[in-house]
Amino acid sequence: MTAPDADPNAASSPAAAGTADPSVLVLGAGPAGLACAMELSRNGRRTMVVERDEQVGGLAKTLTIREGDLTFLTDIGPHRFFSKNKYLYDFIEDLLHEEWRKVPRLTRQFIDGKYYNYPVNFGQVVRNLGFLRSCRIGVDYFLARLRYGLFGKPMKTFEDYVVANFGRALAEFSMINYTEKIWGIPVRDIHPDWAKQRIHGLNLWSVLTKAIGLGGKKGPKSLVDEFYYPQFGTGTIYEEIGKHLAETGTKMLLRSEPVKVRHDGRRVTSVDLRTPDGVVTVRPDHVVESVPLTHFLTLLDPPPPPDVLAAAGALRWRAQVYLFLTLDKDKVTDDNWIYFPSKDIPFGRTSEMKNFSKDMCPPGKTSFFVEFFTFEDDPLWSMTTEQVLDLAMPYFESWGFFTRKEVRKAYLWKRSHVYPVYDSAYKSRLATIASWLERLENLVYIGRPGRFRYTNQDHSLEMGIIASRIVLEGRKYDMDTVGSENEYFEKGPIYEKRI
Repeated sequence: MTAPDADPNAASSPAAAGTADPSVLVLGAGPAGLACAMELSRNGRRTMVVERDEQVGGLAKTLTIREGDLTFLTDIGPHRFFSKNKYLYDFIEDLLHEEWRKVPRLTRQFIDGKYYNYPVNFGQVVRNLGFLRSCRIGVDYFLARLRYGLFGKPMKTFEDYVVANFGRALAEFSMINYTEKIWGIPVRDIHPDWAKQRIHGLNLWSVLTKAIGLGGKKGPKSLVDEFYYPQFGTGTIYEEIGKHLAETGTKMLLRSEPVKVRHDGRRVTSVDLRTPDGVVTVRPDHVVESVPLTHFLTLLDPPPPPDVLAAAGALRWRAQVYLFLTLDKDKVTDDNWIYFPSKDIPFGRTSEMKNFSKDMCPPGKTSFFVEFFTFEDDPLWSMTTEQVLDLAMPYFESWGFFTRKEVRKAYLWKRSHVYPVYDSAYKSRLATIASWLERLENLVYIGRPGRFRYTNQDHSLEMGIIASRIVLEGRKYDMDTVGSENEYFEKGPIYEKRI
């Protein structure tokens, strides 16, 4: 049967398009979707992967910029790899082999013209701020411990969490203003899950005791000092998975997307896909979806109940605008990332790709990747490349980073649905959605967009692997436990490469 919105000359079935109905349909070729497809391929399942973009990798893809004979590579915001799961290291090692490099990590904050390690290094803060202001930080921390510890004030918001663990003065120095910059809402309206996920186990006392050599091994670990990174960008991981899938018979539909997902209240029965050759209908045994959850719900036929749609409509996403500059300069800094907490500075983070791998830039040149956080109805979202460049350049020139003359070319990209906003009500809304979606027994939803959950690429990969086991074993796994360990989210061992 031809889909209602299909072109009359388009194929109406996968057979007409030269493809049999897949056993598993994977929607989205980001880290989660590709990891799931990879594991299914290894187990002989007939799988189809559908991706709206012309390149796999989602937000972890690597872009190639050619300027004459020169080639620059950039991630869409560099992604270092770290995990507590050795299987993931082996998973990627099997793909990349000698392209997998160990990189020293340098991440700093730039505040009032001075650099500060990220996260906070207490000794450095004392040196930069001076004795009296540092004493104020100590007093504020003591008062916060009394208020939230001895007197038991509950931690209901992100603001409560960081003030309880760092004191008001230090929290406002970097964490509160940067967090509000990311999310675009006050910290009093942000759920404490964000703090528990990103900085659980870190507080001023643990930072101080570690700085002076106390606490031994019982205190929380610092951020990793090294991480693995592919020679030619994080996207290499996903390009290699895509090649493997194509070579082993997995159907890869790029520049394609779902337009209708039919179900009978118990199972997904068919999915209409818009492809470059027209609309086709597939009838998979299982559907693994990793596209934005709020969008996926609008594709369902019949639609979910009004309370589910209302819950989805109230969920918000933070978008990003990316400015990529190629430079006639050997280097700007030694940092992988620099964070800019001040709200007076329009961008939030920069990265220099050659500090991840020298092969990301031609010799004697460098590049600078600038990230802006925004909503799609903000003026920034509608700005042109030249307008965004004009917005950023006065800061870089005043700090001595580089001049306008050293900018070879500027490129602008925009991405919606980048950060799921953890506002105070997000959890109850997700619970409403999940309680209904779980009725569709052959549907698994995964990844940052699919589960409306801020995950790093390692956790998205892990979700994909777990999704494959759900399909292969016919049993349920608790996807919400992935990445929820009660310690700093960006910690993890660096495993030595296998010989």
